[in-house]
Amino acid sequence: MNTEISILPVLPILPSLIAIPFIIAIGERNPNLREAVSVVAGAIKFLLVVSMVPYVLSGRVLYYELFRILPGVSVSFKADALGVLFALGASFLWIVTTFYSIGYMREHKEINQTRYFACFSGALTTTMGVAFSSNLFTMFLFYEGLTFITYPLVAHQGTAEARAGARKYAIYLIGAAKLLLVPAIVITYMIAGTLEFQKGGIFIGNTKEIYSFVLGIVFLMYVYGFAKGAVMPLHGWLPAAMVAPTPVSALLHAVAVVKSGVFTILRVVFFIFGLDFLKELNTANIALFLAAFTITFASVIALTRDNIKARLAYSTVSQLSYIILGALLLTYSGMIGGIIHITNHAFAKITLFFCAGSLAVSAHLTEVSQLDGIAKKMPWTMAAFTIGALGMIGVPLVGGFVTKWYLLLGSLEKGMNEVLMVLLFSSLLNAGYFLPIVYRAYFKEYKEHHHHGEIKENPFMVIPLMITAILSIITGLYPDLIIKLAQEVLR
Repeated sequence: MNTEISILPVLPILPSLIAIPFIIAIGERNPNLREAVSVVAGAIKFLLVVSMVPYVLSGRVLYYELFRILPGVSVSFKADALGVLFALGASFLWIVTTFYSIGYMREHKEINQTRYFACFSGALTTTMGVAFSSNLFTMFLFYEGLTFITYPLVAHQGTAEARAGARKYAIYLIGAAKLLLVPAIVITYMIAGTLEFQKGGIFIGNTKEIYSFVLGIVFLMYVYGFAKGAVMPLHGWLPAAMVAPTPVSALLHAVAVVKSGVFTILRVVFFIFGLDFLKELNTANIALFLAAFTITFASVIALTRDNIKARLAYSTVSQLSYIILGALLLTYSGMIGGIIHITNHAFAKITLFFCAGSLAVSAHLTEVSQLDGIAKKMPWTMAAFTIGALGMIGVPLVGGFVTKWYLLLGSLEKGMNEVLMVLLFSSLLNAGYFLPIVYRAYFKEYKEHHHHGEIKENPFMVIPLMITAILSIITGLYPDLIIKLAQEVLR
């Protein structure tokens, strides 16, 4: 693999960062211009990420160091296949979510819209920093920055419930980082003498034997320290954060926050510990069990939730652990399945949250039990919801099927029938909490609810959710690009 010095990995961080002062300066005086700044910044960011795809597909890594603090500790950036895969989805979905946000925020007449769009830009700035960090130190800075910049978004409504949800969000994520993540990074540096991501990991020679017990514990500290990955029991922040506006929920669940959590765990798996070393660590199997438990139990909880966003939240907790489980299978197909689910889950889950927001704004419906016959009134929204749901279940022709196919192959390669059973059972549970929604919407008689005026879908919200639904199908029919990027990660 060739490494080239290039400033390209730094550039995608800048458009949304530069946009923040312009968004604040324009403010409420000219909402159209303010939101145009967000869209233009998003488009530039996406094009910059796209420009790096040919490099990583040809096996090259782009690297740029800003400054060095200690030997093996620097603020530096690199574009490799894993970072570009994550950044592609996040940067494209920022554009889509910005358009959706315009419809949602205006229709709801939300307060503090300027702060919302400014923090939204900040969230994508830090997300790109996480994606293109070349070491644990740089990644930690942006990872923590993402927590702080999204706190105002979670607390956006300003109600007692919103503030309580935001407090729980902050306590879980900052607490886990301080108690587990910082010590894990310090121990890693003391043992390895570097924090740079390297193919095959950074622990070499007899270091593995001498410190194997300590490093086994450190690995679990990373799994839980990166609490945005929402492995049970450190998942409670995610349902609590559902008090945020729906576009924020979409940001949390599909674009930035939770994906940063599982992405950072994958970085640790592939580039800090390395696959060969993890095969020797018993705690890797413990983490695999925890991921399998999270997949199953979170799906069971989702079955019991009537609130649409709460059901989707527990679905996210479950789906994130598919990514972790795939990586920890340590088989070729399993790891491919885990990596590509970063993208496949993003498109399907953001579609589902967009649909939840559309139902709330246009029909004032927030509960599953209220959705009888709603497809007759909101056909586009429910068509997209159905596609997103099929993706989560893993039905053929939708992206989620490709993920589950590779995960099933990976469990067979590993010879772990128990994991195979977890995957099959979880798909049944996915069907159990999604298909009743589809059935209610299409096959039950419509019931009138108290709402203001005629139910009418908002184009600013419907067009983005249809785009992401179509992309879920495209990634199911033509998964070649994301699979090639995943293969490049493992090359």
